Amino acid sequence: MSALNLQYEPKISQDGKIVNDFAFVVATKNGSGSQTSNNVLVKSLFNMGIPVNGKNLFPSNIKGLPTWYTIRVSADGYTARRATTEIVIAYNQDTAAEDIQNLPEGGVCIIPADWKWTHSRDDIIWYEVPVKAIMDQSNTPRDFTKMVENMTYVGVVAQLFGIPLDEIKRALLDNFNGKEKPANMNFEVVQLAYDYAEQNLTKKDPYYFEYDNKTEGKIFITGNEAGALGAIFGGVNIVAWYPITPSTSLVDAVMSYKHLRQTDDGKNTMVIIQAEDELAAAGMLVGAGFVGARAMTATSGPGISLMAEFVGLAYFAEIPCVFWDITRMGPSTGLPTRTSQGDLLFTYVLGHGDTRHIVLLPGTPEEAFEFGWKSFDIAEVVQAPVFVLSDLDLGMNNWMADPFEYPDTPINRGKVLDAESLQAFIEKHGKWGRYMDVDGDGIGYRTIPGTDHPRAAYFARGTGHNELAVYSERSDDWINNLKRLRRKVETARHMLPKNVVDYDPAKSIGIMTFGTNEPAVVEARDWLKKQGVETNYLRVRALPLEDDVMDFIQKHDRVYIVENNFDGQLYQIICMENPQDLTHVVSLPLGDGLPMTARWIVEQVLEQENK
Repeated sequence: MSALNLQYEPKISQDGKIVNDFAFVVATKNGSGSQTSNNVLVKSLFNMGIPVNGKNLFPSNIKGLPTWYTIRVSADGYTARRATTEIVIAYNQDTAAEDIQNLPEGGVCIIPADWKWTHSRDDIIWYEVPVKAIMDQSNTPRDFTKMVENMTYVGVVAQLFGIPLDEIKRALLDNFNGKEKPANMNFEVVQLAYDYAEQNLTKKDPYYFEYDNKTEGKIFITGNEAGALGAIFGGVNIVAWYPITPSTSLVDAVMSYKHLRQTDDGKNTMVIIQAEDELAAAGMLVGAGFVGARAMTATSGPGISLMAEFVGLAYFAEIPCVFWDITRMGPSTGLPTRTSQGDLLFTYVLGHGDTRHIVLLPGTPEEAFEFGWKSFDIAEVVQAPVFVLSDLDLGMNNWMADPFEYPDTPINRGKVLDAESLQAFIEKHGKWGRYMDVDGDGIGYRTIPGTDHPRAAYFARGTGHNELAVYSERSDDWINNLKRLRRKVETARHMLPKNVVDYDPAKSIGIMTFGTNEPAVVEARDWLKKQGVETNYLRVRALPLEDDVMDFIQKHDRVYIVENNFDGQLYQIICMENPQDLTHVVSLPLGDGLPMTARWIVEQVLEQENK
């Protein structure tokens, strides 16, 4: 089959129904209240036991520009974005013509009857909704009319495709934290629209929702919420940040959940500070890390740019701290509300001079939670800044996940000397220096300011220094220090989260990726298998790269590296650190601002395989 003609093939039952295996997009204007409507639909489907994923494509302004929210249900549990959708809810006149044109043959359009649009296509199914008449029947206060009228499409979708109204009511109550007044106001409109559809719309399409049990025991959460919970369970003491899309909701979630760390008498155990800018936030992190606090920030690419100098200080003075980069499109301001993996190379080598940073690469909410607490352990053990590189897709969209596992190991502070252990160190080695490497792993022993010992104090230098933290411009001191720092990188390489590997020696083609490309690659591999192309798989979960990456590459005739950026940055890092022949490695980057689709991966691989 030609890659260019590939189409998604839903499962069709014997009676011609397509059940729990389609996608629809809601097209509205930003700020119109559609977020509540869409969340209610997604949560209702999740509560029905249907695997579902919702992806929000919204503008960077506050109000008025087009917003698209894609909801995918999959009987097989696929959660990647679909390249095409069978149904459009066209509630934005500015984009409706194009939204309708993008429907496949046999698709469905739900559109306000008030517009009095002619049916521009006779190969799709039309359902018209009298939005104004429905709202006139409701008791919605005038000030809330525009915000609530999107509930009309919720009611129509529920009736046409089979979402019980009690599930809608349950989701509304959950959305409004159990407050009946706003939930009832919205539900009245849902009920009116449902009744209208039942009495006036004749179902002509094959799409249905039916109860399933595939979400039993799972939770529904954003990656930013998961990361915040992980940080709280990891013992974070200080959060310093400056708001920036798409990272702000991570700190908002820390604020929401900070009560989990309160003492029995209600006292807080952490400080959350909104700094005057990203530079100040980074300075607070470095200061907090120096005095022994577990400190983190959350930002995005432009914020990381401003933090670069303090990151360099933390690297060279060897101060533990954690930087969450919820990546968006760049360069510069870029596309603030579009997803990307374009900060991979940037964070890995951030800083003037020769640096290598630890970068954790979560691909799921479970990993966002895990890396949320584990990043602090790693930062303190290695005595270095640690980046957690998430993205807008994981951070701000709702995902199904397994309940998170509480950390099964005690907090690891690394090589910290109190007064007694410092005295023992001096007696054993004859001296103590902050940057001495007595264990051969590149990691020195540190003291916390205030340690009650006359030899505990030192200068945390960002300038050249020797192993005793004494200022030095000697070339041998400089080279020895850089060699030791590089040994730390090698030590870290083997203690970071292990890569996800699915390997069968009988297969000669491999696919490699990282982060939120995982759902698309998983689906693409199944799709490719149906095309006769069997693949192995490796998902990188951290930098610096583990040895199994090159082992995986060397065991295959061809390896495709899939990533959501324009330049193929993971491919570049692999080539930079492994100068041997890699002509059989094919870079497949796509930096279009959207979450990866299985179809695009399949097309690219088949195009290469058919050459």
